[in-house]
Amino acid sequence: MVFSQIRTSSRNREIVIELTRKFNLGAENVIARIAIGYSLQSGIKFIPTDIKDSGGKEYSRSVLFGNYYPIYLAMVCTHYQIGENNKDLPRYFKLHLDHGLQLIYDDITDNPNLVGYDYLFDRIENGLKEI
Repeated sequence: MVFSQIRTSSRNREIVIELTRKFNLGAENVIARIAIGYSLQSGIKFIPTDIKDSGGKEYSRSVLFGNYYPIYLAMVCTHYQIGENNKDLPRYFKLHLDHGLQLIYDDITDNPNLVGYDYLFDRIENGLKEI
């Protein structure tokens, strides 16, 4: 399934900006990529109809994933045991983007003294231990 745009929820529009600034990541697509991976790593599986709204930050596929789209595609397809032409792929990407942003935001809200890179490295390390 080819798609051209993905939008975060309205609530996540500001969260993208805040997290990008907090972690000093430069472009907002970096936190979005991290969020998708973090959400997938959590193991949660969504139903395509779980989408609430799409009034937030808009990303084109090329901006969101860059040259890494095949990797993200493989991760989502593996997670849901679906083919790369599944009509619900854009919904799964959106759901994991919104979920991951919320997870990261909740983590830093609960621990305001977290330093950006320390937090990210801890998450990566924890994810690798589970492999």
